[in-house]
Amino acid sequence: MPSPTPWLDQDERSAWISLMAMLASVPPAIDAQLKGDSGLNFFEYSMLSQLSGAPDRALQMSGLAQLVGGTLSRLSHAASRLEAQGLVRRRVATGESRCTELVLTDEGMTLLENAAPGHVREARRLVFDVLTREQVVHLREIAQALVRVAAPDVAEALQRAIEAADAAEKRQTDADDRRLD
Repeated sequence: MPSPTPWLDQDERSAWISLMAMLASVPPAIDAQLKGDSGLNFFEYSMLSQLSGAPDRALQMSGLAQLVGGTLSRLSHAASRLEAQGLVRRRVATGESRCTELVLTDEGMTLLENAAPGHVREARRLVFDVLTREQVVHLREIAQALVRVAAPDVAEALQRAIEAADAAEKRQTDADDRRLD
C-alpha cells in the first residue's frame, strides 16, 4: 500500500504558490523587454549570450540546448531564425566526433552588446534591486539546488559555464590591473 500523500504544509504551499507566480510573471516581463528593445526573445538572447562567452564564440548545438534550457529541436528552429538574420552560423566540427556547432557572428555580437544593457537593467529592476545581497546568495543556492534535482545534466553544464565566466572575468580584471601598473 502506497504511503499517504505528503501534502504541503502552510509555509510550503505559500512558497510553492509564490514560486509559480514568479515563474509565470518574471520570464514574460524579461521577454517583453528584450522583444521591445532588440527583437530577440529571451531564449534567443540566452543563446547569443552563451555563445559570446564560449571559446571562438562557438558551442556544440546539443550543449547549447542544454545550457539555455531547450530541446535540440527548439534550438535548431531558433538557430534558423537567427541564421536568417546573420546573427549566427552553423558549422560542422570534426574531431573525436562529428557535430554541428553554432557560431556567433560579428553582427550577432553587436546585437547582443546593444541588447545587454537594457536586459541587465530589467533583470536588476525585477530581481536584484528588490533583494539584499544575502537574498541574492540564497537565490543562487536555491536555484542551483532546484536545477540539480530537476535536471542534473543542466546543473553540471551551468556549473561549468559559471566557472568559465568567473575565470574569464578574473583574466579581464588581471589584464586591467596590469594595464594600470
